[in-house]
Amino acid sequence: MSKKFSIITIILSIIAICLSLTSLYKSVEGNSNEDKDIQYVLFLGTNDKDTYTAFGTTEEIKAKVDEVLTKHFDGFTIQEANGGWTNENGTVDHEYTVVILLSNTDIDKVHAAADDLIKEFNQSSILIQANETKTEFYYGSKN
Repeated sequence: MSKKFSIITIILSIIAICLSLTSLYKSVEGNSNEDKDIQYVLFLGTNDKDTYTAFGTTEEIKAKVDEVLTKHFDGFTIQEANGGWTNENGTVDHEYTVVILLSNTDIDKVHAAADDLIKEFNQSSILIQANETKTEFYYGSKN
């Protein structure tokens, strides 16, 4: 029962993220297209694809992700998550997952960073979402 609950929780979380992004998009839809860009969201599992063991502690994982991303981007956001999926045996696996948010970049740079992350964490793949959004660097009122 708890495995089923975990999968449902993950699915509901993904739906909530999608609804939030849709709401954000609709709120800026009438504004100028000048500030619109693509926000890339990467989901990096951290269990080794061959041994199914974790890369290290959460602090070691975040430090390594930070190191890789700093080589590719001027700015990024890292969030923690717990992922789950049904494997080829029909059982549910779980792993510590890092969610990476990137703006003001392009897909080629995202793929280059993903290549490094796949190699570093010995992953089969990284899930990448590309969401149209409006990005603004707000520096305060100009009074």
